[in-house]
Amino acid sequence: MPLHPSSRVQKAREDLAGRLREIRKDAGITGRELAIRCRWSESKSSRIENAKTPPSDADIKAWCRACGADDQVPDLIAANRQSADAHVQWRQLQRTGLRRLQESAGDFYQQTGVFRVYVSDVIPGFLQTPGYATALLSTIANFRGTPDDVRDAVAARMRRNTVLNNGARRFSFVLEESVLRYRLCSVETMAAQLGHLLAVMDLQNVAVGIIPFSAQRNVWPMPTFTIFDDARVHADTLDAASTLTQPTQVELYARAFDRQSKSAMRGAAARSLIATALASLD
Repeated sequence: MPLHPSSRVQKAREDLAGRLREIRKDAGITGRELAIRCRWSESKSSRIENAKTPPSDADIKAWCRACGADDQVPDLIAANRQSADAHVQWRQLQRTGLRRLQESAGDFYQQTGVFRVYVSDVIPGFLQTPGYATALLSTIANFRGTPDDVRDAVAARMRRNTVLNNGARRFSFVLEESVLRYRLCSVETMAAQLGHLLAVMDLQNVAVGIIPFSAQRNVWPMPTFTIFDDARVHADTLDAASTLTQPTQVELYARAFDRQSKSAMRGAAARSLIATALASLD
C-alpha cells in the first residue's frame, strides 16, 4: 500500500502499527507465532506491523486476543478508524466552499446531548451572530482562497445553531477573556456579538464561563476544541480538522475541559467581564 497523501493520516497509521508491534513484543511472541494464533499468514502480520496494510477491526481483535491484550481493543479500533478520517486537510474540506463545511456536521450535532466547548481564539460558532460569523468566515475564505459562498455558509451555520434552542440538549462553554477582545469585525458588529453573548447566558440549558486574564491557572491556554457527549472531540488546527474518537483521547480532553472550567468566572462575574469588553469598544 503506498504512503497516504496526507502525512497526518500516514503518521496515524504508523502509530497504530507501532502500538500493535509493541503489544506483540510485550506478549513475548514472534510474528510467526502471532500468525499461527490468528490463523493468517506471517506476511500479513508483517504488513500490518509495518503499516503496509491497514488492519480491519476483526484483525485488531484477533491480534489482541492472541497477545492477551483484549483490554486495548476499544482504543485501537478507534485509532484505526481515526487514521482514515481524523485528520482531514482543510483544503479538501473547503475546496467546494464553506457552506458544505458548515453542513457536514449537522446530523451529528442533532444526535449529541451534551456539548462541552473550550475556545481561546474566537466566539464559539454556536454563539455567533450572523454579522460576526460573516466577518470571520470572510476572513477564512480570503485566507484559504476558497469559493466565495460566505452568505450561504453563514445561513448554514445559523440553521445548525438552532440546536442551541433545544432544551433537551446541554451546552457548557469556557471562553478565554481574550475572545471578548479580539477584533475580527467592526465595532458595531462586535458590540452586537457581545450583547448576544449576554442574552444567551439566560438560556437554562447553556452555561458560560470566562477565564479572566488575571486568573491563577492550573493549566495553560489551549487550542479550541469541542467535546460531543463522551464519544468524540473536534479539535481544529491551521492545516487540519481533527476528529478524535479514541476513549483515552476523549478522556484527555474532558480532563482538560474540567481543569479549564475551574479557572472560569460565571454568573455576575462573567457578565461583568463582557460588560467591560463592551465598554472598551471605540
